[in-house]
Amino acid sequence: MKRVLIIVGVILVILIGTLTYLRFFYTKSFSPESNVNFSNGDLKVHVFYNRPSKKGRVLFAKDGLVPFGKVWRTGANEATVFETNQALQFSGQNLPKGRYSLWTIPNETSWKIIFNSNIPSWGVGFDGQALRDSTKDVIKLESPVVLQEKEFEQFTISVEKVGEEMELILIWDKTLVAAPFMVK
Repeated sequence: MKRVLIIVGVILVILIGTLTYLRFFYTKSFSPESNVNFSNGDLKVHVFYNRPSKKGRVLFAKDGLVPFGKVWRTGANEATVFETNQALQFSGQNLPKGRYSLWTIPNETSWKIIFNSNIPSWGVGFDGQALRDSTKDVIKLESPVVLQEKEFEQFTISVEKVGEEMELILIWDKTLVAAPFMVK
């Protein structure tokens, strides 16, 4: 009996190690981690996300990799995290300083951008569905899609100063979505 328990224990350790490797290391080779650090005066914004690549796939479409009208984790692997040390205002909506998961709902002409107070460790469950808890949404805004001539192979998030405002920019393939904001 003791021998059986040892064998089962060894198998469990190997299985857990393999699953950990696949989840945290193997998948990262396809969608590497990235960090955005933006400063403007006393404001500091940090975004952590993973950058999937297009690889010839149809991305934003009814039956695309990121289907229209469905919640997307806005990247790959772990949930995308947006952190600010000051309160911000997006489209007249106040976002208190803090850490948030960032979710989007892409559509053909505009995207919903959602800041959520719950930050799950992974962006989707085993069923492939986004792990967003809509009861924890802090703000939701809608931003228009701006089609680009240049194609961006890898999903990219940036934060840039544009005049007196700043913009959170999401770009992938030929789709760009910008959400202007200011310090509250």
